Parts: sequence; structure tokens; C-alpha cells
Amino acid sequence: MGTTGKPVRRRTRDTYREVIALTGPLLPCVSFLGRLPTATIQFGSVLLVARTSGSLSAAGLTGGALALGQVACGPVVGRLADRHGQRRVVLAFSLANAVAVTVLVAGALTGLPTAVLALLGAAAGGTVPLVGPLARARLVALARRSGAPEATVGVALSFESTLDEISFVLGPALVGIASVLAHPAYAMGGAALLVAVCGSAFALHPTALAVAPASAGRDPARARARAALTPMPNCVHSLRASLALQGAMFGACQAGITALTARLGQENQAGLVYAAMGVMSAAAGLGMACVPARLGLPPRWRLATAAALVLSLPLLRTQSLAGLYAVVTVLGVAYAPHLITVFGLIERAVPPTRLAEAMAVATSALVGGQALSVAVTGRLTDAYGPRAAFAVASTAAALTFVIALTARPTTYSGRAKNASRARVQDERARTNP
Repeated sequence: MGTTGKPVRRRTRDTYREVIALTGPLLPCVSFLGRLPTATIQFGSVLLVARTSGSLSAAGLTGGALALGQVACGPVVGRLADRHGQRRVVLAFSLANAVAVTVLVAGALTGLPTAVLALLGAAAGGTVPLVGPLARARLVALARRSGAPEATVGVALSFESTLDEISFVLGPALVGIASVLAHPAYAMGGAALLVAVCGSAFALHPTALAVAPASAGRDPARARARAALTPMPNCVHSLRASLALQGAMFGACQAGITALTARLGQENQAGLVYAAMGVMSAAAGLGMACVPARLGLPPRWRLATAAALVLSLPLLRTQSLAGLYAVVTVLGVAYAPHLITVFGLIERAVPPTRLAEAMAVATSALVGGQALSVAVTGRLTDAYGPRAAFAVASTAAALTFVIALTARPTTYSGRAKNASRARVQDERARTNP
């Protein structure tokens, strides 16, 4: 076993090095820090408004408006990036988001009415630059341009999903620490500064030019029109639904964990329990590089959703803190493999000229599912206890499994070969005509 384990670990390590070599070590650091504010402002806005107004209702309204803003405007950001390139779009939205978050903090500190705070929250969510989805699209584009094998493309998606997982564990944790030691406004202010600096750095990084905008070419207007008319395959809707249900699982687990730890008199453990699930999910995401290439994406999708369903069922009988830690940590094993696999299926299915939009819409589906689930299961837990929230999580897992069994993901066939552009600009073709 030892002799076979070492080559596998070595191959995995070498593949990750290939992925990092596509961009250089700076871009992963910048993209991670650039996406951290997205994970910070959602939770941070709730704590900020709750602290300054003393109203949980106002806090929930502001946080909900922020989530809705991101869900509504996320696809627009992706579409603009596809048509005009990532550099201009990410730079504009990074600076706009920094301003919007700063204004939200100022409004909360000065005691503006709840309706105004909700509008400011929606503006903060609507201007999120979507560094995570666009970084995923950029890295995949670089891998495709270099002629990398499918295994490397898969590891690139694993790497990006792991960065997302870590950011969504670390972001709320930093907000919580700032809230305990000082004030949530410090975390929100730090998020504004981080998105302005690191979001701009991500936009200005040379790899931004690797993804060819639809407006590139001799006739930009015609190219944009052709890109807009390039249809999305029907299977993408099933994939988005799967991600929305995954988000619903996140939200239901979050509500159930919060309710159960409160019932046990251990409210301060809720964040740590949720973080344990996120850490395990991130570890599983990194381990996806070890999955043999012969196990295709559709079978991986079915296995991941089946695992999520089976591993979620023990939540219904969990009544102790130790049991909760154990069950939730093990459940985290199923999350990242599902996300990575679905993003991989989307990347293969969509037209190249709409890749960033597809990634943005997928992320919006995930965020929207989580926000809606938190709102619904929060009320259910008040009425029926944590088991109701966990039942919603298991139901969402079951529906995801059904989708994985019945959907038939397709691979983009190049119907628009001669349309606007290929997936990325081939610098070698330009320099060696």
C-alpha cells in the first residue's frame, strides 16, 4: 500500500504544481484575498446592523437584501466579463463594491432607517466582483490554452473550489473575532479595503488577458451579438438546480447547527462546528486530484450526491455536541466533490464565449439556495426545533441525488466554431501566423 500511495501523492503534487505554474504563485494569493470580502460582508452585515440598531429583524433584512443583490446581479457581472473581458469589469466592480460596503458601514453607524440599510445592502451585494467564479473561468481557460489534459483541468477546478471553501470558512470567523474583540464595522471596513486592493490586483494581473472577450476582433458589435445568441444547453438548468439544492443544504445545516448548539447551551460553538464542516470539505476538494481519470464526471456526480444524502441522515438523530461535531465533519466530505464535479460539468457543457456567465450564474444559484434556505429553515427551527432544519437538508440532498440520476449532461460540440472567438486567445497563434 505504501508503494502505491507514494506515486499517487507524487502525481497529485505534480499536478497541483502544473496548475500553479499556469498563473504563477501570485494570482492564487490575490484571488483568494479578493474573494474573502464576499464571504465576510454577508455575515458581517448582519452582525453590524444587529449591533448598531439592536434589531435582529433589521439585521436579517439587510443581510437578505445583500444576498438578493448578489444573486440578481451576479449573472450580469459574468455576462459583462464574457463580452468585454475580465480586466475592465472586475476593476470597476471591485472599486464600486468597496464604496458600497463603506457606505453601508457608515449608514449603520449613523443609524439610518432599516429600509435605507436594506437598499445599501442590496447595493453591496449587487456590486460584488465575483472574483471566485471569474478566477475559476480564467484558470480553466489557461489550462485549455496550454493543451493541458482533462486531469489538470479537473485539478484546476478542485483548487479553485478549495479556495472558495477556505474563504467561506475564514471570512465569517474573522467577522466573529472582530465582533468579539472590537466591532463588526472593523471587519466590514477591512473587507472594503481588501476588495479594492486585491480585487483590482486580480483585474490587472496579466492573466486577465488570457480570456478573450466576445468584443475582441474586427467587428466587436457583431461578435457580442453572436455571443449573446449562442444558446446554453438544456442540461445546464439541471446543474444549476443541483447547486441551488446544495446551497439549500448549506443553509439548512447552518440553521440546524445554530439551533442545536443553542438548545445545548453552547451557542458559541455554532461557528466552530460549521467551520469543521468547511475544513473537511476543503480537504476533500484537494483530495479530488487523486480520483482516477477513468471515473468520469457523471458517475462522480452521482456518487457525491449519494454520499451527501447518506451522510446527512444521521443529523436527524444527533442530540449532543460531540455527535454534532462528528456527523457534520464527516458530512463535509461530500460537499466539495459535488461542487467541483458540477462546475466541471458546466465548463464542458457551455459555449466558450459564455463561460464566465455560466460560472457566475452557477454561483448565484448556490448563494440563492443558501439564502432562501436560511430564511425558511430559521422559522422552522423556531417552531419545530433543529431536527426540522436537518430534515430540510436531507430532503435537499435527496432531490440533488434524483437530479444526478436523471439528468444527462452534454459536452459542448463547437456549434459556433466560426462564430466569435475560441475559448481563449492563443498567443502563440498570434506571434507565429
